This record gives sequence, C-alpha cells and structure tokens, in this order.
Amino acid sequence: MSGWVKVCGLNDIPMLGSRVVDSAQGNIALFRTADDKVFGLHDKCPHKGGPLSQGIVHGDTVTCPLHGWKIGLADGQAVAPDQGCAGRFEVRLEADAVWLKLS
Repeated sequence: MSGWVKVCGLNDIPMLGSRVVDSAQGNIALFRTADDKVFGLHDKCPHKGGPLSQGIVHGDTVTCPLHGWKIGLADGQAVAPDQGCAGRFEVRLEADAVWLKLS
C-alpha cells in the first residue's frame, strides 16, 4: 500500500459536501456523493482557481462557487462546453475509512 494514507472516516466528510486535506501537492478536496462514493481533486477549479471544496456536489459533479463551472468528480474534467481539468487523486474506502494515494 505504498503511497496510501488514511485521512479520515467516511462520516468526517458531509454527504453532498467536502473536506480539505493539506498535502505537499497543495490542498486536496475530498467529496462525498449521496450514495457514499468518495472522490479526490485538487481544490482548484481549472477556470480561475476557485475553491472546489466550497462548491455544490450533485450527482458525480461539483459546481465551482465562483463561476458555475461543473467538474466531474471521477476524472476532474470540466463538463462541456467548458474545457479544463482539475488534478485527480485516487481514493478508496475500507471499513468506512477514507484512504488517499499521495504518490
């Protein structure tokens, strides 16, 4: 499990919300969907750098609070017609523990 770090419990991330993890690579936003899927993205919108962690989670996307760009949680890609990508981090759940791959 090289590079994997236990960062929090599933319930530490609000449903349809996020939690920010500080890392050497910058802030990482962990998002939780209504069906308890967890995703990790750089906490920076590819448009103007807005804090994605403060956006609205709906389905498998998050809407940036600054200009309304929708970003796919699974791949970090902006939803068309917008273009750009937020960096993505691998996340996994094990017995309600959230693990983040940092290397």
